[in-house]
Order: sequence, then C-alpha cells, then structure tokens
Amino acid sequence: MTALGSTTVSFIGAGAMAEAMIGGVLKGGLMDPEQVCISHPREARRQDLHARYGVKTTASNVEAADGGELVVLTVKPQVLGGLLRELRGRLRTEQVALSIVAGAPINALATGLGHFAVARAMPNTPAQIRQGMTVWTATPQVHPTQREQMQALLGALGRELWVDDEKLIDMATALSGTGPTYVLLVMEALIDAGVHMGFSRRVAQELVQQTMLGSVLYARESNKHPAELRNAVTSPGGTSAEAIYQMEKGGLRTVLSDAVFSAYKRTQTLSEAAEQAMTKGL
Repeated sequence: MTALGSTTVSFIGAGAMAEAMIGGVLKGGLMDPEQVCISHPREARRQDLHARYGVKTTASNVEAADGGELVVLTVKPQVLGGLLRELRGRLRTEQVALSIVAGAPINALATGLGHFAVARAMPNTPAQIRQGMTVWTATPQVHPTQREQMQALLGALGRELWVDDEKLIDMATALSGTGPTYVLLVMEALIDAGVHMGFSRRVAQELVQQTMLGSVLYARESNKHPAELRNAVTSPGGTSAEAIYQMEKGGLRTVLSDAVFSAYKRTQTLSEAAEQAMTKGL
C-alpha cells in the first residue's frame, strides 16, 4: 500500500504539469485511474486524457473539487483569481488544496478559497519527464497523513523537498524553478561554440547534451562539492585551466549569481501582484 492508498485526487486544470503528475502516479503504480479526476473547459482535452490514462473528467471545476481528497490547482496564474472565487467555501474540512500555480502565496490561496488546509509547490519543467525538482510547503492545518500523500504525489515528478518557510518557495522559484532556463542557455552557448569550431550542429548538440548529463550524474554520485571535482580535472597550464580563466575573466560566476537574485526579486514582485489580484473582490 502506497502513501496515496485509496486517496482521490482532483486536478483543476489539465495542462502539461498536471498530465506529468497523472502519468507519474499511474505509471508508478501509486494510484489507479478511477482515483483521479480532472477538470478542463475543452472537451477535446478531456477526451484525450481519458483515452490515454482512463481518468475521470468533467468540465466543472466545482464537480471535480467535490470529489477529491487532494485538490490540485494547476491552472494558469491569470485565471486563478476567478477559480478561487468559484471554489470559495466549497472545500470540506477534510480536504486539502495543493497549488502549483507560480507566484500564488499561501495566504492569498487560503483567503480566496475560504479554506486553510493549503499547500504550495514549485516544480520545474523536467518534471514532465519525471526528473524534476519540486520544493513545497504547507499550512499547519495540513495534517501529517495529508503531507505524506502530497509527498508521494510530488515525488512522482522526480525529487521533492519540504521546506518549513514559504519564502524559500520564492527562492526555489529563482534557483530550481527557473534553473532549467540557465542550464539550457549554457547548453545553447556551448553548442554554438562547437559549431563555431567546425562541428555540425547535430554533433555539437549530442556532445554537449551527453557531457552535461554525465557531469550532473557524476557530481551527484560522487557526493563531493563541484569545486572539488573541478579542481581534480584542472591541470596546471591545461585546457581546463585556460577555459576557467576566460570564464572567470568574463564574470560568468557573477552573471549567474546576479541572474538568480534578479529572478528572486522578480518572483517577489509577481507574488505581491498576484496576491492583490487574487484577493480583489473577495
């Protein structure tokens, strides 16, 4: 018996991340299709998900929410305010709401729903292939069994990390949530460098992708700090030493640090704006 057991889960909205979660729990044997319900306004999308996963579907957000012990909010940020008003007062005491909506603070979610058993998670895009990093937290009203259920659900996306302070969610948004953007940009730059040297783009892409993948796996399995691993392969006067000199000279470390901190400040600004928008008219 898994932590999810016979728990019913409703997904309000059925985009890529919701589908990743559904696919993860079903393929991992954590749940059966009849335990899952999704709501989506487009009939074609509902039919597609039912055909692929066998889950229950509905056009009604309220109907979906009524049937789920865990109610997962996976809508776009711009429609969240309307959804909260639609669901306000509809969740029962024993239900818990889990939001993966970017920039939506827990206080605004709880106030908007009129329900205080609320959790907030920040996954990233590799979750779509079950290799994601998800950071999450919850209000005190979410009891330990519900936390275990959400941990199992989020774990189906890859790795999950519980934090006890919501401000760490905004920090994670800048580091791991936005992180794939940084990695992909570096990957793109390396591929372009390979093409500049004379490789075909296909070959350069294969070399860079496997090098990055192997380096990450090597760093994880070694359980050593990246600086220690880098020093081990940096011979005096060698190619690595020359390359590192040029990157440090160009301020790569500072640029990355500034980028992450700027993303963090932007996340805080967006969260404040989202809270104002969600609570407007309540």
